[in-house]
Amino acid sequence: MGIILWLIIGGVVGWLASMVMRTDAQQGILLNIVVGIVGAFIGGLIFSGGSINEGITLYSFLVSLVGAIILLAIINLVRRGSVR
Repeated sequence: MGIILWLIIGGVVGWLASMVMRTDAQQGILLNIVVGIVGAFIGGLIFSGGSINEGITLYSFLVSLVGAIILLAIINLVRRGSVR
């Protein structure tokens, strides 16, 4: 059940982060899931808490979303030389 929850929440978080960073047209559902899961990990490291494994709360969702946005900003910075 945990891996299915990771995939669903990762997909939603990755999709929302790509909408915020305006990269939605460049990535598909698989990349959205990867961005969401890696973003949740990054957000958990930065904010030290809010793991999806402990349950879905508003705080854990926001931590995952912020982590995914940070990940996309870093990718855009490396690829294009600017955040957007």
